[in-house]
Amino acid sequence: MSRKVGIGVLVSGSGSNLQSIIDHIESGTLDAEIRVVLSNNPEAYALERCRKHHISSVVLDHRQFDCRESYDRRAVAILVSSGVELVVMAGFMRILSPEFFRAFPSRIINIHPALLPAFPGMHVQQKAVEYGVKFAGCTVHFADEGIDTGPIIIQSVVPVYEDDTPESLSTRILKEEHRIYPQAIQYYAEGRLVIEGRRVLIGNGRRFTEQALHNPPLTRF
Repeated sequence: MSRKVGIGVLVSGSGSNLQSIIDHIESGTLDAEIRVVLSNNPEAYALERCRKHHISSVVLDHRQFDCRESYDRRAVAILVSSGVELVVMAGFMRILSPEFFRAFPSRIINIHPALLPAFPGMHVQQKAVEYGVKFAGCTVHFADEGIDTGPIIIQSVVPVYEDDTPESLSTRILKEEHRIYPQAIQYYAEGRLVIEGRRVLIGNGRRFTEQALHNPPLTRF
């Protein structure tokens, strides 16, 4: 059964995934309420998005703290006092400390512009193009103390074309990010996510028809 889940969104930059979440909430397709948006960057455009939509936001500049743990303690206090249940990382360019994960066990999710476990970390579209992969995509996963290593919730696949640049591939992937991140949050709101080891099971999930993807497409076989 679906309910409105209180989320806190962590941002550092433009906030396009934040905007997608806002749009889905306002259209009634996502059962969530943004309790607070927290940014470590006072110049993040995501903060302007909050102002336009009358969403509470807090700037917590990491340069004002002497260590990661003290920063995270303050961030956790803000999230807890705002009534946040699920932490949503949307382009938050900081590694969280173990203290943060202890405060929100299995309640922190992240989106990554690659098909994990391939290409964790930074500059992943550049890596995908240089490696010559035929498919790329994006992944929503539960965050853990590793770098893009947590259990996977949902993925989306896009083809990589021979004339792709990191920029053109990034644009194609970003469109899919805006689709799957709200879906992952909705799964959580519906209580459908169960973590078993490395697997995230989606209760009552639909099974796709067994259809393979090929890039380039098959011509004879």
